[in-house]
Parts: sequence; structure tokens; C-alpha cells
Amino acid sequence: MALTDLRQQFPILSRMVKGKPLVYFDNAATSQKPQCVIDALTHYYTYYNANIHRGIHTLAEEATMAYEATREAVREFVGAGATEEIIFTRGTTEAINLVAFTWGRQNIGPGDEIIISGMEHHSNIVPWQILCEENHAVLKIIPVTDEGELAIEAFKELLSSKTKLVSVVHVSNSLGTINAVNEIVTAAHLVGARVLVDGAQSAVHLDIDVQKMDCDFFAFSGHKVYGPTGVGVLYGKRELLQDMPVFQGGGEMIKEVTFEKTTFNDLPYKYEAGTPNIADTIALKAALDFISAAGKDQIRLHEAALLAYATARLKTIPGLSIIGEAKDKASLVSFIVKDVHPQDIGVLLDNMGIAVRTGHHCTQPLMKRFGIPGTVRASFALYNNLEEIDVLIAGLGKTIKMLA
Repeated sequence: MALTDLRQQFPILSRMVKGKPLVYFDNAATSQKPQCVIDALTHYYTYYNANIHRGIHTLAEEATMAYEATREAVREFVGAGATEEIIFTRGTTEAINLVAFTWGRQNIGPGDEIIISGMEHHSNIVPWQILCEENHAVLKIIPVTDEGELAIEAFKELLSSKTKLVSVVHVSNSLGTINAVNEIVTAAHLVGARVLVDGAQSAVHLDIDVQKMDCDFFAFSGHKVYGPTGVGVLYGKRELLQDMPVFQGGGEMIKEVTFEKTTFNDLPYKYEAGTPNIADTIALKAALDFISAAGKDQIRLHEAALLAYATARLKTIPGLSIIGEAKDKASLVSFIVKDVHPQDIGVLLDNMGIAVRTGHHCTQPLMKRFGIPGTVRASFALYNNLEEIDVLIAGLGKTIKMLA
């Protein structure tokens, strides 16, 4: 099916905002949901709502089968070797925290070093700061160039026998930069370090194969791959997950409990305490199936065309500067306009029905690196089109005139 036809499967795109047709360019924050995902949610609650894994009645068995079918779909989506390596979380943030509070506390001690990049989301900064403070470790930062790329040679110079973990974003949520994670993983492994890849922005745009990438951990969120909010994924190499301590205690993550001792469940349930987010996890499979049916190659070509067109049109606007012009980018563009605050632009664009994101995008250190308070960010998805970009350009022209 052509991507132009797929647009019709997103009911929210037909609504009006402030009397104007919605133009949704905030996909890096969250993507809209196709009807098949919405239907999967309502179908679960309508026909087989039940708790999973321990029930023997029909509804429980149906719910368990649907839930575990998503785990297999995720395994295939990221190229993992086994479903035991797929842990369901609430999102990328919880997945990173899970690694920090289990593997990190177990393996990182005084004087050890963690390396992250200067373009990380706060969720890939704060957990490591907490860990370093608690365990007296050292946090080191990969510099970002003026073009918005990681300084790979500088990164390699940071590596040493003290490096225990490298945790890096695959695609920058603020700049769109696609980082050379394969090269990063290879270099880190040469000094014996483990690597976590934040795939929150990459999973929807790029082909992911964690075995070829050879990362030790990979995290992403359902709501950015056309799925529901409140569900995410942590992939981890089986041998690492088996040796890590538990994250939370409760039902499901146990084999046997006595007042004297508790024995813990096998993977992946060892890290899935309590009743999970069943409905949204089941609906995540519908989102992954939707992406598979559309074809990532086709999606990527379409989004690349949108990015190229938007970039060229934005550069014609006087006083506008694009922040981050890496050679390899995903489908988003961040920009500022001279003497105009990004938030003012966002408010006026919203009055025209155009949804963009403004601010620091949870990357305050990166904004400081470029000496700006924030940007206007337009991020594109498979359902966007060139005509919507024309609407954005026209809206920006009116906005700048109003604010001049």
C-alpha cells in the first residue's frame, strides 16, 4: 500500500485545530496511532480482558498468548536472538534506569568511568549521574561538533581500561543526527566496556539488528513507533540479564516465596514485576505489524524526501538558522529565528493548526553547547507530506512578520 493511502488510517489527522486542518510535526515527541492500534486496544478490553500468565481460564490464556505474541514481534523487529532477551518496560526511560540500577550498581565502582555523549536526552544522563554519585564513578562526555555530529576520534581517546559502560543515543531527538553506533560499539568492546544504545528515535526510522550492532543493551518506546504510550522495551544480551540483580520485587518475577527466602523467575519475567501494561503491550504488536506492512525502506525514502524538502525551504527564510546539519540525519529539523523566542513561534503556529515542539527537548546540555535556550523542532513521519511542509513555511513567514 502506498504511503499516501496509509495516511487515511490515522483518524486524528482529519481533525481541525483552531479552525485549521491539523498539521502534525511533533512526531519525535510521540507519533499518532493508526486505526489498527486503536482497534487492538478496544478489542482486548472488549473481548478478552484478563490478567496474564497465571490464569487457566480462556480469557487469561487468550490474553497471555496475545501478550507473548508481542514479545516475539519485538524480538523480530530488533533482531534479537531469543524472546528471553526482550524485557517490557514503561518506556525508554525506565529501560535505561533498569540497567543503571541493576547492571550499573553491580558492575561500576569507585574510579570506574561511564561515557555518554553531549547530545543525550536527560533520561540517558540523569540515571548515570545518580549512579556515579552513589558509587563514586566518573562520567565523561563525547563532544559534539558544530555540525551536530559526535567527535568520534575524541570519543576513542576517552576510552580506557577504566571505561565500564558507554551509553549513547542512536538518533538525536533534538538534531536528528544518526550516530555511528556500530563504530562506537566496536571501539568500546575493545577496552572491555559494555554499550547501551538509546533507540527511542531510531527504532521507527532505521533498520535495527541488535546482533549485528552487537550492543549489549538497546531501549525504545512504543509510542514513538506508532504504538501506545506506557510500554517500552529493553533488549539485553541473555548472559548479562541472567547475571544482573532484580530491579523490582513482587508478583510474576518470583518462582517461590517464603519468609526465609525468595527465588526469582527466569528471563524475561525476572524483570517484569506485577501486573504489566497488558493492553498497550498487545497493541504494540499491531504497530510493529503496521510498520512491517508499510516497509521501512519505503518509509525511510519518504521521510528523507520530506527532510530534504523542508531543509531547502527553511533555508530560504531570512534570519532562520538550522541547528544540526549532520551528514546523516533522520527526519527532523531544529531551527531558530534571529531575535525571536522559539516558544512564541510555537504558539503562533499552533493558532494556524501546525503542531511543532519548542524548547530544549530534554537536552539542556546540548542547547548550552550551541549557546541557545532552545529550538523549534519539526519532525516528520510516514503520514506527512510535502503540502504540509508548504503550510509550515507559509506559517513561519506569517509568524516572523507578526513578531518582527
